[in-house]
Amino acid sequence: MTSAKLRPLPTEVLTLLDQLTPCTRLIAHLRIVHDVAYRLCDWVATTYPTVVFDRDAVLFGAATHDIGKSLYPQELSGPGSCHEQAGYDLLLAQGVPADRARFARNHAAWDPTDPDELLVSLADKVWKGKRVEALEQALTTVLATASGRPEWEVFQTLDDFVTSIDSDDLLL
Repeated sequence: MTSAKLRPLPTEVLTLLDQLTPCTRLIAHLRIVHDVAYRLCDWVATTYPTVVFDRDAVLFGAATHDIGKSLYPQELSGPGSCHEQAGYDLLLAQGVPADRARFARNHAAWDPTDPDELLVSLADKVWKGKRVEALEQALTTVLATASGRPEWEVFQTLDDFVTSIDSDDLLL
């Protein structure tokens, strides 16, 4: 997949990015994570239709989760978590409601019972082929509970889907 095939960011996010003028690298990262979140949302809605989640919130969260890195650009290529609270505060200052801004703050320390946060966090990991056992187990539990399917079956289905996401297809 080339960058032309990545789904466009939501209009409200494009407006925010125009105002905040983050670097090209950050915009590229946000586009990739948004695209993976889009795929995850489609997969959950199709495979586990009884799971209740806010698709628009997940897509917004994926598209803005690292917006604080516009203030801490060194965290684009190195470790750091200053961008998390900074991103939350930045989004609030731009008039984004707290329930949407939370993804900037929580994408690294997600609520294990919140499918929206789990989907944003998973999208941020799997695009680069990174697997986080606790994150995947938390999402497995949420999906199994909502669907009534056994956890082992849900885990296998999630594992197959996550494995199918080819990080090479997402590179810009």
